[in-house]
Amino acid sequence: MPELPEVEVTRLSFASRIQGAAIRSVQMGKALRWPLGIDPDELQGLSVAAVRRRGKYLLIDLAAEQARSRGLLLVHLGMSGSLNFAHSLAEAGKHDHFTMVTTRGTLRLNDPRRFGAVVYASSEHDAPAQKLLGSLGVEPLSDDFDAAAFHAALRQRKSAIKQVLLAGDIVVGVGNIYCSEALFMAGIRPTVRACNISGPRAARLHQAIRAVLQAAVQQGGSTLRDFSSAEGKTGYFQLQAQVYGRAGEPCRACALPITLLRQGQRSTFYCAHCQKY
Repeated sequence: MPELPEVEVTRLSFASRIQGAAIRSVQMGKALRWPLGIDPDELQGLSVAAVRRRGKYLLIDLAAEQARSRGLLLVHLGMSGSLNFAHSLAEAGKHDHFTMVTTRGTLRLNDPRRFGAVVYASSEHDAPAQKLLGSLGVEPLSDDFDAAAFHAALRQRKSAIKQVLLAGDIVVGVGNIYCSEALFMAGIRPTVRACNISGPRAARLHQAIRAVLQAAVQQGGSTLRDFSSAEGKTGYFQLQAQVYGRAGEPCRACALPITLLRQGQRSTFYCAHCQKY
């Protein structure tokens, strides 16, 4: 599924192009994971003030002529969703479930599995937004991601470090691919209890999380199946992965085979030699 880097790449690919555009119409296809929460016709005439990201959610801020804010749209790409933004698009197909026509182009959500969503909220503090965003942890690419606070939070958790990172309530958006990569970079075995990680090792992991996510954004994310940005571009981070998806292949550092195990129904990849503790 699209993780934080893919969502950020998507945002960067259309945010500046759609900013300031007036909404001409909104059409909904088949029901998504959650309802829109507003009559689509009520969005007509509003403008796009900005496009932000919170974790794996895109936040499209809306404005009206006589008000600074008229709410926002929270967009989640689900398991297989992708956004496309272009001057004009063909007629919506069976997997196109949200189409927003604006004065600067058309934004469309394509989602074959329909686990994605577009939800309207009157503000980021409104109940629909808080239900989705309220429990999210710190943004890993922001200045709020503090190494000392990160270690203190890990000390309170007895679960395996990979499971703690995937939970997203300490630091948000470190999904399965990038979690495996960050743990390898930090030399930490994914099964070690979070509370047993020392301060120096937590600091290495803190740096690794930021480095891996930044590299992934620069590489356009990871295209394992069908991810592409809103411009139709695919990502290349998966080509430089150190452990993810490389079970049985030689470790790029020590040449021993990469190990695959299952944690919480997710595949975990690591090097038993380079990640001893």
